[in-house]
Parts: sequence; C-alpha cells; structure tokens
Amino acid sequence: MSADPSTQPNAALPQHIVRMSDLPHSRDYTFELTTTESQRQAVADVLGIVGVRKLTMKGTLIPLDRSDWRLEATLGATAVQECVVTLDPVTTRIDEKVLRVYRADLPPPEAGEIEMPEDDTEEGLPATLDLAAVMIEAVALALPAYPRKSDAEIGELVVTEPGKTPLTQSEMKPFAGLAALRAKMSDEGDGPE
Repeated sequence: MSADPSTQPNAALPQHIVRMSDLPHSRDYTFELTTTESQRQAVADVLGIVGVRKLTMKGTLIPLDRSDWRLEATLGATAVQECVVTLDPVTTRIDEKVLRVYRADLPPPEAGEIEMPEDDTEEGLPATLDLAAVMIEAVALALPAYPRKSDAEIGELVVTEPGKTPLTQSEMKPFAGLAALRAKMSDEGDGPE
C-alpha cells in the first residue's frame, strides 16, 4: 500500500533547515535563499499556479532572549497565475516584508473553539525551522486571490427559457424596471378616452 502523494514532501522544493538550538543567542543569524528553475516549478505546483519566475528571501533571525527568536525578511517573487476571467497568464510582482516571532513558552491552543490571536506573527518555537517553507507560505499569502488581466471584462449574464425574452443582469437590479413600468403606464394613459 503506497502513501498518499499529497502528504509526501516534494523533493524538488527548496529547503533551508536551521536547528534552532544550534543558533548562538549572542548574535543574529543572516540568510539569503535563492531558488533554481526546478525548485520554482515545484513551488508553483504546490501552490496550484502556472509558474514562479523569481523567488528569493533575504533576512535575519534575531535572538530576543534565551530561547525566543524574531525573523525579519524581505520576500521577492514573480508569480504567474491564470486570469479568473480569460484564463490567460497574469504576472504578479510580490515584494513583501515577512515577520515571524518564535516563542518557546507560547501556550498551545485549547481544545474547542480557537480564537484568532491578536498577533498572528507569533508561533511556537520549533526544534528545526525550514526557512524555505516560511518563504513558500509567505508567497501563498501574498498571491492575489482573483488574478485578473487589466483588460479582461466579465460578460453580462443573460438568462432565458426557450421562446422567452432574455432577462439581463441590468433588468435583475431591484429598481431597473421602474422606469420602464412608468413609461408603459404613461403610454397606456395617453391612449384614446
């Protein structure tokens, strides 16, 4: 019996794993992640988009005390998605600041209802941190939800039964028919008496 491929790590994805206990708390840890063409395609596949032309992240892990860390980084990416109207490729340039705080004493969420924390940049301190996974997550969060070409227009919805006059979106608006009704009533009132 084989494992579910969607739960298996993609070997082509970039990785930059840091063992947090190995980092000295007396100084910052700087890093710069760059990606190859095959890694960018693997990221695009994971994100369900057409492609990623550029993907880098440069930053610093800053010690906050004996065990907590703050990640400050700059993400640079060029992503290609399908236009939601035409399905043509839409290119988006992403330049984002990435901020995370890793706390050793962050209490785990309680069972039952979970509220969104006020500070969504805080996470529990992991034993190992994959900085490339942080980069991919940041790209996923920065992608436009509904990419659209600047000249793409959504057509008008027309609904009809066979043999009937089509009902357009403008006619479906709450007060769109009032002017036509008033004109029709005026015309009927102008007839012979």
